[in-house]
This record gives sequence, structure tokens and C-alpha cells, in this order.
Amino acid sequence: MKDDHESIDTVVVGAGQAGLATGYHLARRGLAFAILEANDRVGDSWRRRWDSLRLFTPARYDGLPGMRFPAPAHHYPSKDEMGDFLERYARRFDLPVRTGVRVERVAPSGDGLRVETSAGVIDARQVVVAMANFQRPKVPEFAADLDAGVVQLHSAAYRSPGQLREGGVLVVGAGNSGAEIAMDVLPGHPTWLSGRSTGQIPFDIETSLARRLLMPLVLRVLFHHVLTLATPIGRKARPGFVGKGGPLIRTKERDLLRAGVRRVPATVGVRGGRPVLADGTSLDVTNVIWCTGYRSGFEWIDAPIPDEHDLTHLHGPGTAVPGLYFVGPHFLYAASSAMVQGAGRDAGRVARAIAARAASRAPRRARTPAAVAEAG
Repeated sequence: MKDDHESIDTVVVGAGQAGLATGYHLARRGLAFAILEANDRVGDSWRRRWDSLRLFTPARYDGLPGMRFPAPAHHYPSKDEMGDFLERYARRFDLPVRTGVRVERVAPSGDGLRVETSAGVIDARQVVVAMANFQRPKVPEFAADLDAGVVQLHSAAYRSPGQLREGGVLVVGAGNSGAEIAMDVLPGHPTWLSGRSTGQIPFDIETSLARRLLMPLVLRVLFHHVLTLATPIGRKARPGFVGKGGPLIRTKERDLLRAGVRRVPATVGVRGGRPVLADGTSLDVTNVIWCTGYRSGFEWIDAPIPDEHDLTHLHGPGTAVPGLYFVGPHFLYAASSAMVQGAGRDAGRVARAIAARAASRAPRRARTPAAVAEAG
């Protein structure tokens, strides 16, 4: 009930890979916590993405602490396989996940934090915001000026070509999401991909050489150990990862051109109800898919927190708000922070900080979660 009021030592917001990894580490340390998940089912944040989506990381890097991903090492999982894995992970370690509970406000209160949810109020000593910093879809203001007959979808709402009208499709935003969605809609629609090039990794990730050598070098060595806040090159590279989007990984520029996707300049406005490109061209399309990114969407945190460009674990996992922590945002500690493989390490760092904080004061509540099995 909305009027319920309880006290819990630590509240983890979100039951994705970051939240579940945090729960694993907290449980191993015998700390009392609850994980709050707005969706009705663990893993739904993955299942609700577009149908053809596959991870860019092979299964060997998609496990979480204590549990490998149940697939061949070089398999690239689908979004549904990832969602199901998260659900099994939460079950295996008996993590205290409360589904269907949306966090509406977090604010400092006394010596802790007040967490207002759709199910009631929780007083917590610590809150871990275990969410990526892409929560609120962004579209340009001029999108409202498009003709009412043009189907508009943000990539967050796109599932399959079946949502589209007959006719041309303009995909706005030429990063990974835009490139993959353009290829998805192309078989049934003339397709234009609009925006600047974001660059691309210089090899095909599906080849045997890439799976066995190049991807381990990029994912485990470069992204996980070299490009971190502990290295000068990592600190220099971080702004590009946070603010500009990463390079194309699976779908390359040559793939788009060979398939027949038409690359065009940025979309800058609307004329006569149709999108207008930077070169003045007006495109007569019946569908526009906005792959234009997200805002962090942390407005429900009623406390002074850094924006996404300054949110890091550079000086430790804590924030200026005592007891408030983050796991999941881009380059929180490394280029891998927003990836599944980076969630476990960042979550462990936060759990250690919470354990140290708890050791210095009496626990608010004696309840602890079920014991967690050691990694096998």
C-alpha cells in the first residue's frame, strides 16, 4: 500500500545487471537490503528493446559475479536471452527483488535517505542507484512540427518494422542503435540514415579471429583495464564515451552502403511537415525513428548530484550526498562500466564502501538476505 512505511539499511534502485550485481556483493557481506524494480519482471528492461537486438559482447563477458552466462563463449546473446539470464540470476542467489515498485523520489532525511515509492516510503541509510544514464528518450523540439501522418518512434519504443507505415523511413542518429535499426527496417522500406559518423572499430566482430583474439583485447584489456579513471589515457578518453557515443561495433558504414541504406547529413528541422537535412534537402518520408539518445533522467533524486559528465568513481564510489551511490552509468570507472562485464567490478566497489560505512555505526535493521553461494 502507498501508506506503508518501513526501514531498510540499503535500497538498490533497479534490478538490471548493475542492481543484481550490487545485490550479490551486498548479500555476500551479510548486509540488509532490498532491490526495487519498476518492471513487473526481472529482465524486462532488456526484453522490451527491439526484436533483432543482440549484445555486442560475447557470452564469455556477459556473466555476472558468481554465475557465467549459459551459452557458448563466443555466442552473442539476444536481448531476450539476456533478460532471462538476469531473471535466473536473481532466483539463483535469492536476491530480495521487489518487482512492480517504482521509485518516485529519493531525498536526504535525518542521517539517511527517504525513498518514496509507488508502494510506500522507505527510510534507508544507503541508496544505490543502479541504472544506466540513459533513462529519458530525447527528441528535438522540431519533431512536434512533423506532419501528423508521419509515424514517429524513439529507438526506446521501436520493436520491429511492423510498427511502421508503408513508405520511406528516416532514421535520425547514426550511432550503433541507428545503424542497426536502419538495417532492420531496410528490407521493407526505402531507408535514410541521418547524422555524423561516429567512427567504427576496424574489424568484423563475427569472425573467428575477432571472437577469439580481437574482442578479448578490446573488451577485457582495453575497455576494462586500460581505459579507466586510473590511467591518463582513460581520463582523456572518457569525455568521448560519455558525451558523443561510441564507434559502430557490429554494423559498419560499408555494410550500410552495400545494403542500400542512404547516408545523409544531420536532420536540422521541418519544412511543410517533412524533415529537413543540413544541406537543405526535404525528405518525403512516412516514418521517422529517433535514435537521438537519452537524458540521464535522475530528476527524481532530490539532492545535489553531478551530471552524467562528472559522475564517476574517481575519488571513490560515494557522492557528496552521504549514503548515495551509483552503479551502471557510462564510464563510471572504466569504458566497461555500462557493460555487463563492468557492472560486477563497480558494484563490488560500492558494496565495500557500504560495508565500511555500516561497520562504523549500528545497523538499523537486523534482517539480512539469504546467504549467497560462492562462485563455482
